[in-house]
Amino acid sequence: MNTLTNSLKPRLREAEPLFGLWLSLGSPTAAEALTHAGFDWLCIDMEHAPNDTHDVVEQLRAIAAAHLPTEAIVRVPSHDGWLVKRVLDAGARTLMFPNVETAEDAARIARLTRYPTSGALDGLRGVAGAVRAAAYGARRDYLQTANEQIATIVQVESSRALEQVDAIAATPGIDMVFVGPADLAASLGHLGDIRHPDVQQAIATVLQATRRAGVGAGIFAADVATARQARDAGFNGIALAADLSWMVCAARDALQEVRR
Repeated sequence: MNTLTNSLKPRLREAEPLFGLWLSLGSPTAAEALTHAGFDWLCIDMEHAPNDTHDVVEQLRAIAAAHLPTEAIVRVPSHDGWLVKRVLDAGARTLMFPNVETAEDAARIARLTRYPTSGALDGLRGVAGAVRAAAYGARRDYLQTANEQIATIVQVESSRALEQVDAIAATPGIDMVFVGPADLAASLGHLGDIRHPDVQQAIATVLQATRRAGVGAGIFAADVATARQARDAGFNGIALAADLSWMVCAARDALQEVRR
């Protein structure tokens, strides 16, 4: 059996906008249904949503079952090697890491997502054969080809990270730098105000660093207007809110309308 290709990885560095959605409900049914909506990617969130590794597996299966080009991203809640290993063994091929503050953080993260080889990254990923990522042992070439299929996204979400953003973006093995506007605003002293000029300047700083490094630039957008602004600014990885927020907003708007 041939290793499946991560179609998202090369596109993370291209200029074409890639629109995605946060999966916060922890629901395989929602994940499968939203795959049919036509997003380029769906992000299974383990940081702020009730998703554990079992939930990740079920949602990865649901997304794959649609047989569409939508690619799954898994945002892990920490940089712990044991958790990264489990998510990769579960079949995730694109991982997002929150709150990366230094180039050293980024370098270690890149190593955690790769198997040890003679290459420059000197991977730290542990080896197991009968895992879902390797078709439970049926995909005989998995160990030899997995490293080139893994995409690594790091989030810049703090004032400390801004100081090293150029070095973070230029770290070998990093495919995209993703801005977390809410946490970035909080770190800069503007909790809840992502529109503050200081926050907007910080976002622009991240975007400029990604261009210098030749990697992708991603950002979370809470609504369509913000997503369009991000696209026009040059971000190519844009999260269009989350399944939970869209469900609540649509339900609230419909209820308000019918009560008029």
